[in-house]
This record gives sequence, structure tokens and C-alpha cells, in this order.
Amino acid sequence: MSDLLGVVDWSRAQFALTAMYHWLFVPLTIGLSLIVAIMETIYVRTGEKRWKNITKFWMSLFGINFACGVATGLILEFEFGTNWSNYSWFVGDIFGAPLAIEGLLAFFMEATFVAVMFFGWNKVSRGFHLASSWLTALGVSLSALWILIANAWMQSPVGMEFDPAQMRNVMRDFWAVALNPVAINKFFHAVMSGWALAGVFVVGISSWLLLRRRNIDVAKDSIKIGATVGLVGILLTMMTGHGSAVEVARVQPMKLAAMEGLYEGSCGQDIVGIGVLKSNPAATPDDPMLFDISIPHGLSLLIDMNTTSFVPGINDLIEGRTITEAGDTIYGMSYADKMVCGQKVREALRDYDTARKTGDETGMATAISTIKNNFQYFGYGYLNSPQDAIPPVAMTFYAFHIMVIFGGYLMLYLLLVAFMAFKGKNGIENKWMCILGILSIAIVWICSQAGWIVAEVGRQPWVIQDLMPTTAAISSIQVSSVQLTFWVFAAIFTALLIAEISIMLRYINNASKTDIATKE
Repeated sequence: MSDLLGVVDWSRAQFALTAMYHWLFVPLTIGLSLIVAIMETIYVRTGEKRWKNITKFWMSLFGINFACGVATGLILEFEFGTNWSNYSWFVGDIFGAPLAIEGLLAFFMEATFVAVMFFGWNKVSRGFHLASSWLTALGVSLSALWILIANAWMQSPVGMEFDPAQMRNVMRDFWAVALNPVAINKFFHAVMSGWALAGVFVVGISSWLLLRRRNIDVAKDSIKIGATVGLVGILLTMMTGHGSAVEVARVQPMKLAAMEGLYEGSCGQDIVGIGVLKSNPAATPDDPMLFDISIPHGLSLLIDMNTTSFVPGINDLIEGRTITEAGDTIYGMSYADKMVCGQKVREALRDYDTARKTGDETGMATAISTIKNNFQYFGYGYLNSPQDAIPPVAMTFYAFHIMVIFGGYLMLYLLLVAFMAFKGKNGIENKWMCILGILSIAIVWICSQAGWIVAEVGRQPWVIQDLMPTTAAISSIQVSSVQLTFWVFAAIFTALLIAEISIMLRYINNASKTDIATKE
């Protein structure tokens, strides 16, 4: 058993390592592809060579990150087969479809037109080159769409049916998977946050140019576009974030409870603005906070647009407890009950296999009926106790609040930058504004990584919500093999990141020594 848990923990760590490195590059390429397309549109409309050079400058930075994103993304997909083969078998028919579409449609589209972007200058017409830039930006977003559809299905499995004969799930409704409300919210939230991240990145690099007193006009023009795209992105990110919270409350209430450090829910539940959890919040579920500033009734209003609605906490969900607005306590299905249902499915699967081998049609039909009636709780049959279904509360709580607080800062910062860039004359050149712009690059990446941690850590222990925990999804491999590849990947990814940052800094520094606007 200890070997199994070791394989699970190290495989989770390896996947998290790869995903977080990958997520350093993805949002930047999503946002920069849009910004580059906008800049080239200005060049085509005005015919000014300076805009062509500005476009090329930011396009080169896009290309560096695009290459790193592809490298880490490919390894991420391979890990489903190497480390999570049971998962791949169990739902490969469903999970594989969006990934296949991403590879055949979006990735090929990106690969085709990104070549025209970089090597088609003066070889194709302006219009065709501009179309290639926009199609690359579209391809990047489409790539994110299909990957996020696959990820959203793991968080809210729909459009499938379990086939006992194959012992795996099969797709029954492709459009239910593709149009999953969780996927729609997740896609727009991720893409818009990419716009915000890239906007802050452009403002930050441009601020460095201003601080060095190099290419001042180029920096100012870039700040205008970066701040505009970033501000639109952060505002839309906040809007879609609300939609995501509503979907989390609907399909992953345990994640929502962990995000708020909420153990005992109530009608008219407050939302924590800033807070610090006690070292052992589960020991005092009625008061898990060491310190907090909360908004009265805010959580109920956020997820239900009703200040008196009941929001369950961790203990409420485990016990199946709901409180009506009249104050009555109602008990439904507890996690212990769900574990019993999950164990019934596992037993029914064994009965079905025995009946199939002996040709017992009646036994097969009885087993199938039991499976269908209880399959929605199949994953609970692998849990040892209801507490196993509680995600890491502290990590989820702090990551969520870091995301929200830093997101609020970024909105105010981008609003200020946009105002100063368009109306503030020379205020954008202020030394402290430039330093703040450079520091904000780190802040926006922390915010982005925190959001990804909330999404993935908050749904633990589930690989597929309610249907498959990590302990059932793992490959049959030695823990030493996973440990070895973890450290190999850690070294390679770190070296890749150092090289990527070094290349970007060298490119930016070299570009700052020349006049970007008039460069041949």
C-alpha cells in the first residue's frame, strides 16, 4: 500500500511540475498572439514602417514562449500514458477526443500560420501575412479551447456512459462534452486571463525601456496597446471568474468550501476577503480562521444571487446536511452513503464479469442495473474514509485568495496605466511607475499560477470528479522510476526556463540598444 501511495504522490508531483511549467508559457502566448495581431493590423492600416518593426519586436518574444509551450505541452500529454494509464483506459474514448481535435485542428493551424508570421515578411502580401497572424492567434485560442474542454470534463463528467462489457466509459454525446458549461467558463476565464497577463508583460517590458530611456515612443505605443488589452482581459477575467464560481458551487461544492476554508456552512454565508487559517482549522470547524475580514452574505450572493441561500461547508457535505432558509436541518446522502454506493458498483462489476463468463443473462442484467443506479458515486468506493475526499484546504484557500487579491491589484494597476498612457501626458515615464510595471510582471504570473492551483488542487483527490480518485488512475510502475523522471524533468524544465528568460532578456537588451522604430 505504501508503494502505491508513493507512486500516486510522485506521479501527482510530476504532473503538477509539468503543468505549472507549461502554464508559465501558455497564457503569455495566448495574449501576445492577440497583441501582435493588433499591432500588425495598425501597420497594415497606416503603412508606417515603425509599426512593422514594433510588431516584429513583440513577435519574437511570442515565438520564444511559443516554442517552450509546445515542448512542455507534449510531455504533459505523454504523462497520461506513462503515469496515468488506468485513467487513460477508463475514459480514453472521451478524454482523447478533444485532445485529438486540438492536435489535428488547432495545433496544425498554429504550426502552419506561425511559419508565415515569422518567415513570410516580404514573401507574401501584407493582407495574407496579417491574416496569418490573426489565424495564429485564433489557433492558439482554439488549442486552449479543446484542452480546457478535456480538463473541464474531468471536473464535471458529462456526455458519457459506462460500458460494463469493456469496463470503460464511452462517449454518448459529443456536444454535451464540448458545450459543458464548466468548459465554456473555464475557456473564457483562461483566455481572458492570458490577455491580462500578456498586457502586463508588454507594459512591464515597455516600462523597462522607459527606465533605460531607450525607444521611448515605441515603449509608449506598446504600453497603450498592452494596457488596453490587459484591462479588457482582467475585467472579463473577473466576470468569467464569477461564472466559474457558480459552476464550482454546482458540480464541485467541496472545492468551493476549501476555497473559503468553510467547514460549517450557513444560510447567508459570508465570503472571506482576507484571512488566515488556524494551524488545524478542522479542530474548530465553527471558527477555522485565526484572522479574517469578510463580506456579510457575500458567498451566498456570489453563487446564488440570494443573500439568504445555504452554502454547505466541508462537514456539511461529508454528512449530507442542508439547512433550509427556515432553519430546518435536512440530511441527504452522506459521503459514507456514497462510499457504500461505490462499493456496490465495484461488487456489481465483479458479478457482471462472473455472469458474462458463465453466460448468465439474468445475472448480467441485475449487475448492469446496480451499476447504472449507483455509477455516479463509483469513485467513492475507492476511498478509505469520507475524509479522503477533502482536498488540501490550506493550499486551496491561500491560492484562491492570492489570485483574487492580486487580480484586484492588476485591475487597478492596468486602469491607472491606461489612463496615464492616454491622458496623463508624461506620467507613464515616472520612475516609480516604471519600477511598478516591472514588478507587476511577477505579480501577474503569481496570480495566474495561483488560479491553476485552485482549479487542480481544489478537486483532489479526484482525477474525474466522483468517478475516479488518483489512487485508481495510476499506472503500475515502480516509485523509483517516477522519482527519477521527476528530478530529470525538474532539471530539464528549470534549464529550459532559465534559457528562455536569458534569451528574452538578451533580445530585449540588444533591441534597446538600437532604434526599434527605424530598424531595417
